[in-house]
Amino acid sequence: MRKKVYYLSTCSTCARIMKELNIGDDFEQQDIKTEKITEEQIDEMAKLAGSYESLFSRVAMKYKAWGLKEKNLGEQDYRNYILEEYTFLKRPVFIIGDQIFVGNSKKTVAAIADVL
Repeated sequence: MRKKVYYLSTCSTCARIMKELNIGDDFEQQDIKTEKITEEQIDEMAKLAGSYESLFSRVAMKYKAWGLKEKNLGEQDYRNYILEEYTFLKRPVFIIGDQIFVGNSKKTVAAIADVL
């Protein structure tokens, strides 16, 4: 079964969740700051999640700084922004088998724990 996590090594929340879930060498780990997300990866995530918007973080610092709040963004926009700027990916993203878990809500973390 495929196990992968997209995370940010400088993010304390990602680190806490990975520690809490005992994420080890059985997971392929991709630090999105040092290893950029590819078009294939973002397309696969969106296919599993149902949309690019569900992968997009509106709490990213650059969301306001770039004036995106005032824009009417479509799916292609979300995809392009995530590819352009890693901080727009809602983190962490876990892919376990054919399931995807996006973000750091308690509910999401609990769902990952159930699957593991």
